[in-house]
Amino acid sequence: MEPHGRGGIGGRGAGRARNPYELTDESPVYVISVAAQLSGLHPQTLRQYDRLGLVSPDRTPGRGRRYSARDIDLLRQVQALSQDEGINLAGIKRIIELENQVAALQARVAELQSAVEGAAAAMQQREAQVHASYRRDLVRYQDVQQTSALVVWRPKPKD
Repeated sequence: MEPHGRGGIGGRGAGRARNPYELTDESPVYVISVAAQLSGLHPQTLRQYDRLGLVSPDRTPGRGRRYSARDIDLLRQVQALSQDEGINLAGIKRIIELENQVAALQARVAELQSAVEGAAAAMQQREAQVHASYRRDLVRYQDVQQTSALVVWRPKPKD
């Protein structure tokens, strides 16, 4: 199943700024009758899924439902899990929630990896600056080689 970045299980979240006329997979363009045809479900089933929070389409100012291409994919996946796998709707809702959590965590991991890589690059750059600032007239200290030779000291005899 593909995760959805929406409020609740399938609601839209505030996201990136984009051209309002650009159509994406998340653009709410399909009325309920068209979405029902495209998903192969009855419109009443779509209403029920919305009430249960499985797929929450956007709403028009007049409260009409508008489905996106991503919503229709999710409807098909819900139907497949229900009919083919025999999973009840509460189980499907939990699966969708967990998939959304996994997607959010994966995005967070990618964000943190990027931050770590940036910090490592900055640290390497700073380290290079420190090494470049070393005085060149100083001689590097080298540790004296230690041997395992035994030295015996004997005092001189007194005359």
